[in-house]
Amino acid sequence: MAEVQAKLQSLSEEFQTLQQELQAAVASRQKLQAQKTENLGVQKEFERLKDGESIYKLVGPILLKQDKIEADGTVKGRLEFITKELERTEGQIKEVQQKIEQKKTEIIQIQSAAQASAGGGQGQVAAQG
Repeated sequence: MAEVQAKLQSLSEEFQTLQQELQAAVASRQKLQAQKTENLGVQKEFERLKDGESIYKLVGPILLKQDKIEADGTVKGRLEFITKELERTEGQIKEVQQKIEQKKTEIIQIQSAAQASAGGGQGQVAAQG
């Protein structure tokens, strides 16, 4: 019985670790989605600009004038990177969710087997008594 409890404890710890991984991945996804929304907003602002209007980039405490083509390219590059990271993070979330389900199944199976063996042993005692 101690062996079963040790196995359940181990599985429980693995399960908790996986849940923490999932929480971190979800937080990362939320951050990436916020960045994507922000960059899409910047891109829309660039589309509204008329020829000759200036774009400034904040570098530390200083605003530096930037070429529209360069700024637009930078935002597009960021959006591509963020989109790829979102896809990677989504895959990571699905993978961790699958592992969590597997651990749940293992824990349930071990608990059921332990209960069945404990229940079976009690039934034998009652039948002999």
